[in-house]
Parts: sequence; structure tokens; C-alpha cells
Amino acid sequence: MKKELLPVISGITVSMIFGFSFLFTKKGLEFFTPFHLLSLRFAFASICLLLLHLTKIIRVDFRGKKVSSLILLSCVQPVLYFIFETYGLKHSTSLEAGIMIALIPIVVAIMAYFFLREKVNIKQLLFIAISFLGVMLIVIFKSTSSFGGSITGILFLLGAVISGGFYNILSRKSSSNFTPIEITFVMMNVGAVVFTCISLTEFISGNNLYGYVEPLLKPEAILSVTYLGVLSSIVAFFLVNFMLSKLEATKSSIFGYLTTVISVIAGVSINGERLEWYHIFGCVFIIMGIWGTNYFGRKLKNPIDLEKRNF
Repeated sequence: MKKELLPVISGITVSMIFGFSFLFTKKGLEFFTPFHLLSLRFAFASICLLLLHLTKIIRVDFRGKKVSSLILLSCVQPVLYFIFETYGLKHSTSLEAGIMIALIPIVVAIMAYFFLREKVNIKQLLFIAISFLGVMLIVIFKSTSSFGGSITGILFLLGAVISGGFYNILSRKSSSNFTPIEITFVMMNVGAVVFTCISLTEFISGNNLYGYVEPLLKPEAILSVTYLGVLSSIVAFFLVNFMLSKLEATKSSIFGYLTTVISVIAGVSINGERLEWYHIFGCVFIIMGIWGTNYFGRKLKNPIDLEKRNF
């Protein structure tokens, strides 16, 4: 029973971390450009993991393992996902972004069926749809904007959705050969290298290399980077990778909807936003969907042997 609860607790914890992370991202963007913030976020996470490894608090061992598969995974998430999401948000409305990102669990369910041969029954699909409706209820009624983004923005957001889907599949597959901390270790390092190169290129082209470190003199900027680097990157992605090593990708991805619930709670409790009827009904639908997707999936035996499946 304890083993069954740990992945669920991990999923709830991840949703809480990601749900509150938007507050720190919003604050961080007051001091950094998007790629500058991503660079510092993953660089901070990478340095922390390296120190933990050197002090033997964590253990990573890649000897005899095909690390190239983790490089591929890392190129998908965080690299491609965050690039697509950043430019997608730039060229689309918040309504469009909310609807598109909410498609990730559905895309994961489809991909898991074809690539991992994970079975999804009708009841699970029904509860996935209930969670999706809950997200749509909150996004549509909360947004004051209309569909006004460009087709470019929609295509970028679609890229983020597909990247998010492939990440779930690749992490699930990689869990047969690597520990969750090893997967997270490579993800943070690849993210740090790629986003730091992009960010430094921006500052060098603007002849303002000092601008890369200047915002770090402000405590609020450091707080944002610390939260995003430690909790939203190291802790959250470790728990996601752990959860994907224990649960089918379809079940794991549904916890992404819970992030919406936490975001609403954070907005009401911290930012003083007004609690509306659609917040309540949307959250109820989301929680029902998460419960149903996992409950009606219990009877399914794991239909795949991850070490033998190839795709």
C-alpha cells in the first residue's frame, strides 16, 4: 500500500510546486528576460546537483549505460518544451495557451498507447475528459482575452504539447535503465548548457555581458531563481521522473491538471484574487478526474516490459 501511495504523493507534491512556481516566474520576469531566467534556473539546479554528487549525498553512475537516450530526453524536456512554450506565449493569448497546454495528458494517453502499449480503458478516458473539462472551465471563464493569437503562436504551443507528451514517454522508457536522480541530473545539465548559451548570446550581441549577473544583486531576484532552480527544477523533475518509473505515463500525466487547482489556490490566498464559481466547479472536476483515472487503472496489470520494449 505504501509503494502505491508514494507515486501519488509525488504527483500531488509536483502539482503544488508547479502550481506556486508561476508566482516566482512572474516575479523573476521583472528582473530577467525569459531565456535569462531559464539559464539561471537550470544553471543553479545543475550546480546544486553537482555539489550533492561531489559530497556523495546523491549517487549517479552512468558507466555502461547509454547516456545518449537521456540527452535525447533532455533535448525534448526541458529544452524544446520551454523554447516552444516561451515563443508560444509570446505569440498567443493566455486563453489559447491554457487550452493547448491542457492537452498534454490527452496526448500522453495517445502516445503511451502506441509507443508503450499501455492500456487505457473507457472509464479512464472518461475521467481524463472530466479533468480536461475542469481546466477548460477555469481557463475560459477566467480569461478576459479572446482568440487573437497568430497561427505561429498556436504552432509553437502545439510543439510544447508534443514535447511534453514525448517527455513522459521517454522518461517512462528511460526508467528501466536509469534512476530518477540520474535522469534529472542529465536534464538539468543539458538545460543549463543550452539556455545559458542562448542567454549569453543575447547579452554579448547587446554588448552588455555584465547584465547577466547584475540582477542577482537583488534579493527578490535570487529568491525567484532559488525556488525555480531547487524546487521547480531539481525536486519537481526528480519526483516526476520517480512517478513515471512507478506509474503508467497516462496516470502520471493527469496530475498536470492538479497544477491548475494549486494555481487557483495560490492566486486566491497569496495574490488576493477573487474566488469565482467556475474556480470551484473546475477544481472539483479536475480532482474527480485524477481520482478516477488512477482508481480505474488499478486493475490493469502493467502491460509492458520496459526493458524489452523498443520504439
